[in-house]
Amino acid sequence: QVQVVESGGGLVQDGGSLRLSCVVSGNIVGIHAMAWYRQAPGKQRELVAGINSVGSTNYVDFVKGRFTISRDYANNMVYLEMNSLKSDDTAVYYCKVDLCDTASCGSFRSYWGKGTLVTVSS
Repeated sequence: QVQVVESGGGLVQDGGSLRLSCVVSGNIVGIHAMAWYRQAPGKQRELVAGINSVGSTNYVDFVKGRFTISRDYANNMVYLEMNSLKSDDTAVYYCKVDLCDTASCGSFRSYWGKGTLVTVSS
């Protein structure tokens, strides 16, 4: 059974910083990619940043220059360093992990964590 667990959320003032962590455990053959999404109240879940198996990253425009995604390959973890936080960044942040079905990773399945709440006060 696969578990995805996020941590690091909390209350921070406008302009502050937080570091989110996500660890995946269980029956892991390989990890294709990992990503952070967020869902603000009344809005749809949206991609924030992603990182693939070779370390290539992608960010949505509204976090470029402020957020950094990174991976710890040995420990099956992904991080999101968030700086210059704004009230618009308030949301539940979710970790998504694409786990390979086989060693060749010709196909994969996505697993989600339950999220961690980030609240930015102005």
